[in-house]
Amino acid sequence: MLFEYKTIEKPVENVLLKEKGSKFIGFAYPVNNEEELKNTLEKIRTEHPKATHHCYAFRLGLNGENYRANDDGEPSGSAGLPIYNQLLANEITNVIVIVVRYYGGTKLGVSGLVKAYKECAKLSLEESHIITKELEAALEIHFNFDQQNVIFTLLSKYDAKVVHFDANEQCVVTASVKLSQKESISDKLSEMQHIIFKFKN
Repeated sequence: MLFEYKTIEKPVENVLLKEKGSKFIGFAYPVNNEEELKNTLEKIRTEHPKATHHCYAFRLGLNGENYRANDDGEPSGSAGLPIYNQLLANEITNVIVIVVRYYGGTKLGVSGLVKAYKECAKLSLEESHIITKELEAALEIHFNFDQQNVIFTLLSKYDAKVVHFDANEQCVVTASVKLSQKESISDKLSEMQHIIFKFKN
């Protein structure tokens, strides 16, 4: 089972490549869902309304199982695919790379286009900082007020991040736990008395 994935830390914008008068401008963004994808594409189209092409590729999901490569009017396979191959080469997911082209009057031919789109995507990703993200699960625990110390000691032992804590006679804590720790923390909690816990996602 996968507990982590590689992605980019933050957006990279306006990476410029010039080829025979044409300008290629590269962008790379971390995205988590279809909604963010749409908004990102919309943003670039709004910023570059006069561009000849907005070609892109993205991978979403732990194994990059949700993906698309779009040539946006360039000859088939000459733009989206070379961009997509750079995502594969870097083994990253939850990322979209967009290359905006302003046509400069000289045709590049299919091989010239493949080279330019690949190079621009590659440069954009070289400028980005690739990070490994661990998957997390949300854990909710209900316990008695006098069990606080035991619960918080356990959470810190597993590097859990406390998201919300409600201290009443019956306390409720919501924490974010690394997916790789889910089973062992469940085992520990199951051994305790007077507590109820559940994973929320």
